[in-house]
Amino acid sequence: MYDLDYTESAWEDLSYFRKYDQRIIQDAIDRRLTEQPSWETRQRIRLRPNALAEWELRAGDFRVFYDVLEEARKVKIIAIGYKQGNKVFIRGEESEL
Repeated sequence: MYDLDYTESAWEDLSYFRKYDQRIIQDAIDRRLTEQPSWETRQRIRLRPNALAEWELRAGDFRVFYDVLEEARKVKIIAIGYKQGNKVFIRGEESEL
């Protein structure tokens, strides 16, 4: 079992969404990232090298960007956003990956 560690910025990203969407995102994080977060699936994708995060969790149109700290058995949630077309937005601002 992995512990979840949210950055302050990730909490702010999450609060940007409606309560209903926040529950969808939190549920996806709790179900998919506490067990084997570094196991690649259709929802968990290892990203190309970038400045944001090593991993992406897909929950519908929502995206959770995170790193896995294997030694500490922690998942560090770095950012939460949504996808429109080929673009990712974090707190309404387009983000480069």
